[in-house]
Amino acid sequence: MERAVLATVPFLAIGLIGSVPLLLVRWSPPPFTIVIVHLAALVLLGLVAVIRLMPLAGNDWFKGQSWSPFWRLAASGISVVFLATGMVGLVTLASSAALQYPPSLQFLQLLSALDIAWAGAALMIGIYRAWRLPAAVTAGTVLAIICVWSIWRYLDVVGFGPAGEWIVDSAALGRYVLPFDVVAAVLAVGAFVFGTRRQAMEQARLQS
Repeated sequence: MERAVLATVPFLAIGLIGSVPLLLVRWSPPPFTIVIVHLAALVLLGLVAVIRLMPLAGNDWFKGQSWSPFWRLAASGISVVFLATGMVGLVTLASSAALQYPPSLQFLQLLSALDIAWAGAALMIGIYRAWRLPAAVTAGTVLAIICVWSIWRYLDVVGFGPAGEWIVDSAALGRYVLPFDVVAAVLAVGAFVFGTRRQAMEQARLQS
């Protein structure tokens, strides 16, 4: 766990330091391109962090607890999801403020980044435990592309307010964003549980 926490720090530092030059960026409404590029960069940072962190999450975590290998693996995986998602959240806050988004747009960017980060992390960890790294990277990349596309489609249809504000359109959210969020969440949780159970069973067989 200590190794995972320490491994998260460089990604956080890169994101925070990289936010400083964004203070020099000037944009005029609508900020469509800059929002999508910014979100894609945040998602990419989260994916790379998960690739680095997920091999560290094993059943050697939480050994002080009288848990089964499955639950120790589950807890270590969830911890990595929290680490990666928290890192992305902090970088999103810093970079969105540096870009001087309107408050509502900062909130949208934070929600979008966190939503994609946790689902991508859980999906990748589950796939990695079941089918190893190439499959995990592929799955995480596909999920990220689809989720970023859903935000792109929403903003393309609904647009922005006069000063670049986020316009909340419940019908458009229900059509272009929420269905993809639900599918991503189901896939992420399902893959996480499946991969974790499979790894726990493999380790049990090796020990026997």
